[in-house]
Amino acid sequence: MRILIIEDNEEINDILKEAVTDAGYEAVQSFSGSEGLLRFSTEDFDMVLLDLMLPGIKGEEVLQKIKEKSDIPVLVLSAKTDIEGKVNLLRQGASDYITKPFDVREVLARIDLHAKNSGTKNVSNDLIYNEISINEESHVCSVNGNEISLTKHEFNLLRLLVLHPEKVYSKRELFELAWEEEYIGEDNTVNVHISNIRKKIREYSDNEYIKAVWGIGFRI
Repeated sequence: MRILIIEDNEEINDILKEAVTDAGYEAVQSFSGSEGLLRFSTEDFDMVLLDLMLPGIKGEEVLQKIKEKSDIPVLVLSAKTDIEGKVNLLRQGASDYITKPFDVREVLARIDLHAKNSGTKNVSNDLIYNEISINEESHVCSVNGNEISLTKHEFNLLRLLVLHPEKVYSKRELFELAWEEEYIGEDNTVNVHISNIRKKIREYSDNEYIKAVWGIGFRI
């Protein structure tokens, strides 16, 4: 199960990631409301741990936008203790409300409960798109049954493209999601990595999977 952690406090975010990972789940970190929504819109998640006091887009708005698109459980983490605020968030779609400071054991118990109630199951680690197969657990990519060797960033880029076929990713989106760094006009870096992926796929396929969309970015 993939859990998106949206928490701007780096120490708390790291504590949650370690606890979630140790419990056998996959954790993905984001440190602002805008980053969290970007990841949510471009990747697949089974649950969200959401702080309210976020820079940029506040947690309440993030919750609203997530619930407009998905029914996955959203567990709110906040230092706010007023009953009216809790009730409003639950009415807006939050699955649970955990007050800070919290004990990670309580957080994990709530995660387990909502995972069980939502019927979340990790059925397969494979992403398939025509001749391309990607195993997310082993980080192995195959084309027509032939394994191709990808660097970490090449794997991240191809995974993003395969995860959402036909979606056009801007170069900014690709860089920030694949490198997990702030984009500062790294067009050439993205271009070079995309070119390398194309060459490796071309060794075992005549299809040109990754298409450039002029003035925007790339899609598969």
